[in-house]
Amino acid sequence: MKMRVVRSGLEFPEGPIVMPDGSVVLVEMRGERLTRIQPDGRAETIAQLPGGPNGAALGPDGMIYVCNNGGMSFTPHGTGWVPGPVDPTSYTGGRIERVDPETGRVELLHNHCGDVALRHPNDLVFDAAGGFWFTDTGKRMGRVFDLGVVYYARPDGGLVEAVYPIDKPNGIGLSADGGTLYVTETYTGRLLCFDLHAPGKIAIPAKADAAVGRVLTGLGGAQRCDGLAVEVNGNICVATLVTGAITVIAPDGQIVDVVPTGDPHTTNIAFGGPDLRTAYITLGGSGQLIEVEWPRPGLALTYC
Repeated sequence: MKMRVVRSGLEFPEGPIVMPDGSVVLVEMRGERLTRIQPDGRAETIAQLPGGPNGAALGPDGMIYVCNNGGMSFTPHGTGWVPGPVDPTSYTGGRIERVDPETGRVELLHNHCGDVALRHPNDLVFDAAGGFWFTDTGKRMGRVFDLGVVYYARPDGGLVEAVYPIDKPNGIGLSADGGTLYVTETYTGRLLCFDLHAPGKIAIPAKADAAVGRVLTGLGGAQRCDGLAVEVNGNICVATLVTGAITVIAPDGQIVDVVPTGDPHTTNIAFGGPDLRTAYITLGGSGQLIEVEWPRPGLALTYC
């Protein structure tokens, strides 16, 4: 597949959003900022986001919603950086922030669900009702690691815990009909799916007393999962760490395609361009945003 580097020199990019004007907005996790990149590669800072901006999505109000993980350590690797465990002395707390893409104004939306503090919000996706799902990976401090959570932020501003516990949830997406929620687990290399019976409501499987995801597939070998996007035909495109690729998984769990990127820290993917046949992929290790001519159209997100 034909690839083009749109922008280099980014400080661990993640969370790409293809905007209506054709620009791509993404977060730079190490750079602690929200950045807009034009098709010709020009970049501008929309807002500084201290901590660890991790995932982003365009909301129904035209604002950019950001998962901020509160901060991580980074070490040099080749031409870029790779993340490590949190530095407790600089951790600012997990939170969801809302950014005005025109003015750069940043607003704190959530840092707790009830009396439970958010630890490491990672990625998010909006549904047609105006609410959004997001993953909280949990923080690793030394040899201690939090259990992960999937939350749902209601359109009225409420926040509910939808799935707990879950092993390091990361990427998240919705099927075209909004009836299935997809979640990747980083360390297990698994893609899980959850049936939804209403906005923000996960169907509880028979004989289970809580939300339990079905394992759609597990990646073999030394592979880990990061962000994801969905194709219009229902395939799920998973950014795959270690091997450095986008792994395309059919709704029945079969792997139908693997697109190498050359970066073992391939973090996320979003679709744009004519007929949504251009994939924009963030490469954290090399600090690049690339575009790839994709063989199948992506699924249009609700508010993009």
